[in-house]
Amino acid sequence: MRRRSLSERTVKIQMRHYRDSGVFLKPEGACAIAVGTMLQSREVDSEQNRSAPLDAGLIRDIDRIMRGEGIVSSPSELRVYECDGWTIEKSVPQLLVMPRTTEQLVAILRALYVGKIPFVPRGAGTGLSGGALAIGAPVMICTSRMNRILAVDIANRRVEVQSGVVNLHVSNAVKSAGFFYAPDPSSQMACTIGGNIAENSGGPHTLKYGVTTNHVLGLQLALPHGELVDIGGPTEELCGYDLTGAVVGAEGTCGIVTKATLRLVREPQSHRTMLAIFADVESATRAVSTIIASGVIPGAIEMMDQLIMRAVEAAFHVGFPDDAGAVLIVELDGLATGLDERAAAVSAMMRADGAREVKVARDEAERALLWKARKRAFGAVGRLAPNYATHDGVVPRTRLPEILRLIVRTSEKHRLAIGNVFHAGDGNIHPIILYDERDPDQVRRTIEAGREILRGCVEMGGSLTGEHGIGLEKMGEMPLLFTPDDLMVMSELRRVFDPLERSNPNKVIPRPGGCVEVSAPHRQAAA
Repeated sequence: MRRRSLSERTVKIQMRHYRDSGVFLKPEGACAIAVGTMLQSREVDSEQNRSAPLDAGLIRDIDRIMRGEGIVSSPSELRVYECDGWTIEKSVPQLLVMPRTTEQLVAILRALYVGKIPFVPRGAGTGLSGGALAIGAPVMICTSRMNRILAVDIANRRVEVQSGVVNLHVSNAVKSAGFFYAPDPSSQMACTIGGNIAENSGGPHTLKYGVTTNHVLGLQLALPHGELVDIGGPTEELCGYDLTGAVVGAEGTCGIVTKATLRLVREPQSHRTMLAIFADVESATRAVSTIIASGVIPGAIEMMDQLIMRAVEAAFHVGFPDDAGAVLIVELDGLATGLDERAAAVSAMMRADGAREVKVARDEAERALLWKARKRAFGAVGRLAPNYATHDGVVPRTRLPEILRLIVRTSEKHRLAIGNVFHAGDGNIHPIILYDERDPDQVRRTIEAGREILRGCVEMGGSLTGEHGIGLEKMGEMPLLFTPDDLMVMSELRRVFDPLERSNPNKVIPRPGGCVEVSAPHRQAAA
């Protein structure tokens, strides 16, 4: 397979695609009208793709490419892939393909391109915004079997991996050399690098070290028509536009990442991990602002409220007091010299802001237990209700008390329990709404409660997402942040990579003049 750098040939190739496909962008208002009409026609095409069975010849071609394995077509088996971590919306693909090699993936894309079939990329399915749902995309391409670590370069602090490598496996592969891969989502034991790149995933320790985009040096992208392009590279600085930054966080709308070169970080010499217990969430969030304002940047500051603490305690027996209103997990890292003094200073700040007790983990086992409790908090919530919806808004740190008060009011208004566990250090909240999907009214109230929280985040100067992505869940709220012209520019950028918008269609960017409504669970059966 011949590969070229996207920056070398983008304009010529994509203008040819625009000409061949009849997609021409016009400026200003005419552009919005033309594209609106074009998108409406594609909406009809998507519905046809959703209901019409796949061509038998295409399925045979894919079967030959896959050599008879790694294909799922049974309706009962496909049901496993009807949703990701956003379970309110469900849609079953007609065909699931799990390539082992880049060659297989490229051949599949070429076959789909000839057949004019949209597709949805999927990693481990741990996403929380509906980004991996097969909406208007009959074929799902899962990269989880492309799971090899290709090269480890400790001298240059980088590693090259396939997109299906599990996040935690990257750190495990370089741990003996004293390095780690910094972005650490709570699902890092299962989520894959390709999915992390799609969503620009974060995690507790990204407060200090940065999110996925800060650690991806370069990547290989399979464009929807089956061409491989190399974006970025192994060096720290490159000339030209930051196309890597455009792909990271694009949620699979540009194509499918096949491999990536990741930056490694030296493991800190020492850690001090503290558990601070507060009477209420307001005191805990006030302490967060105090710590950051002091100039100390911890490796992580995480918060859990009483509802979440009780679920976690029942599951893992960490020692959370039953009567506490909130806890903070604060971790300092760096050189051992001076770390005790910094920990004492941070402890004093938290006590001054109302912490009734601050405990420091005595050894690595206690530290690991605290992080186990935090990172498995979402799983522990399953003890509280049949279903839950996790949101992902962002507010300035100083507005945390305000947004939490809004969440309490929303909980009371819609008669739904809402727990909070989140990355307090960077204002990335994760309210968890508990509900039962068997009750349509609860589902309706859950959706509206989530929208009210997101609107509150935007009104407070924040954002709709910090790491989970827009996907299907928040697409209807995009106009809260962006003008029609903003969204049009995003669409134009997407079409540079995917002129026909066949890679993960009907996600992220709402259609001009359209409105996304999810009022009840939607389940699309396989044809």
